[in-house]
Amino acid sequence: MDYAQFSQNELIKMLDNERKAFKQVQKRGISVDMTRGRPESAQLAVSMPMLENAGTYNYVEDGVDARNYGQLLGIKSARELYANLMGCKEDEVIVADGSSLDLMYTVVQFAMQFGVLGSTPWNKLKKVKFICLTPGYDRHFSICEHFGIEMIAVRMRADGPDMNLIESIVRDDDSVKGIWCVPKYSNPSGITYSDKVVERLATMKTAADDFRIFWDNAYLAHDLYDDGDRLKNIFDVARKAGTLDRVYAFSSTSKITFAGSGLACFASSQSNVEAIAHELFFKTIGPNKINQVMHVNFLKNLSHIKEIMRKHAEILRPKFKLFDEKMTQEFEGDNYVNWSKPRGGYFISLDVKTCAKRVVELSAEAGVKFTPAGSSFPYHIDDLDENIRIAPSVPTLDEMDYAVDVLISAIKQARMELVLKKIYHFDARA
Repeated sequence: MDYAQFSQNELIKMLDNERKAFKQVQKRGISVDMTRGRPESAQLAVSMPMLENAGTYNYVEDGVDARNYGQLLGIKSARELYANLMGCKEDEVIVADGSSLDLMYTVVQFAMQFGVLGSTPWNKLKKVKFICLTPGYDRHFSICEHFGIEMIAVRMRADGPDMNLIESIVRDDDSVKGIWCVPKYSNPSGITYSDKVVERLATMKTAADDFRIFWDNAYLAHDLYDDGDRLKNIFDVARKAGTLDRVYAFSSTSKITFAGSGLACFASSQSNVEAIAHELFFKTIGPNKINQVMHVNFLKNLSHIKEIMRKHAEILRPKFKLFDEKMTQEFEGDNYVNWSKPRGGYFISLDVKTCAKRVVELSAEAGVKFTPAGSSFPYHIDDLDENIRIAPSVPTLDEMDYAVDVLISAIKQARMELVLKKIYHFDARA
């Protein structure tokens, strides 16, 4: 609805009615935390057989006991499984503990302290810059802020990053050392990169020899439908182009088995794997190989992983569907409210023009918490004040129903307040 077509008195009355309705909704007294994309309890229960059968697994592989020290890069069967999942070779994989975020932080830290394949350590350079796609994953941006890496914001397009802009940036500036990418079901837009985008990323000319693509393939198996998006294999493209050193790929089982207690993966060229392994030698005796044995026995192969992820999709899909149906009922064809319709991943990207912060604030008053507006942008600066990341995974369907009702009312109120102030100079919040 274009609220600008109404008079000041009409808008004040409409806003008053909406606020009364909002108070009625609040009486349901429900609290919903949608700040992070966490698996819900039913999803975690899918992997409980892995723990129940832990005593039956064989922990000796090729004469090496996984219950002992060693195997810095992970057990052979775990590396093989992840190589198949990531589309690379076994000797291009390191399987580690916990989450991919831990590995991403570690790899950036190593580059800062020790350089990349013999390059000058990044912390000895005048300036280090990363390209950050927006809206994007806030934890990527936090890593950059923590290490003092300057962030260059580049908007996402329908098929992935704006490659014309990216190519012009990396071609001429050797202080640009990296780009953060979530290539399949991007966080939070849900976009999967086109074949052409993958090809251009892997083959573009860069001024910095130590430029790296941080390929955070977090949702590589997280389809909501059987006909999920297909992502071109960047390893195939980079191998053919001779740019495999450029690719730093990451993934984990955090949203396949247990969040924080899964397996994390780093995949890259043999040269990069050897360089990272050299630094890891001083940091750890080895990963939790018992957990790796358990995961390999439970996950088995790509086909079985797909079956497991179908169970996850059955739990998640109704929540995404509910959100879309209720928002469509209220805002279909509305030029001021737009949202993504991803076919996988964990997030929905919602744009509400010039009032995202107020929408988040109003929602919180009714017990519905979202990640702060602006979080999907470097330095938390969303110049348009429009983007809100929606994480539908944790709430029950009833909670989700309440949360979307709250969100819809918050959007209406925020937009009416905005029009009253901009057009009629009337502060409806006073």
